[in-house]
Amino acid sequence: MKTIKKIYDCCCKLEVAVCGVGFILLVTLVFASAILRFLRISMSWNIDLAMLLLAWTAFLGADVAWRSGQLIGIDLVTRYFPKALQKAVLVVVYLIILVVCVVICIYGCRLAWSERLRTYQSMPIPYSLVSLSLVVATFSMSISTALKIKDCFVKKEESK
Repeated sequence: MKTIKKIYDCCCKLEVAVCGVGFILLVTLVFASAILRFLRISMSWNIDLAMLLLAWTAFLGADVAWRSGQLIGIDLVTRYFPKALQKAVLVVVYLIILVVCVVICIYGCRLAWSERLRTYQSMPIPYSLVSLSLVVATFSMSISTALKIKDCFVKKEESK
């Protein structure tokens, strides 16, 4: 079990690193493209690569934010519920999120497969790499959500 935990922790660190590097490259490419456009030098691959980086950075960043609890949560109504009901509602919400992530992951795989032959106009890179960002992110979010559900039950058992 410790080996799986180490692999998961390494994957989480890799995800954060990919997000950071992707964001820096994204900003650099967009800035360079603007400067080059001002100098009347056209490099169309800059924008295509920036869009690819945006997809990967945004989707992986969503999982990083989800895992660390940085996404917006609204508890205006549920904060007045008893603790047991709060946990029940939380588990139901997590289960809904898990189902949605699994469905998006499955259909994202289908989309990536159907787009495997389509390439960018300016680069010989398959367009399915954009769809794969969604698959990887929702798969990772599914694991994060399953761990959040597990934590709800572990904490419930510990408080008894």
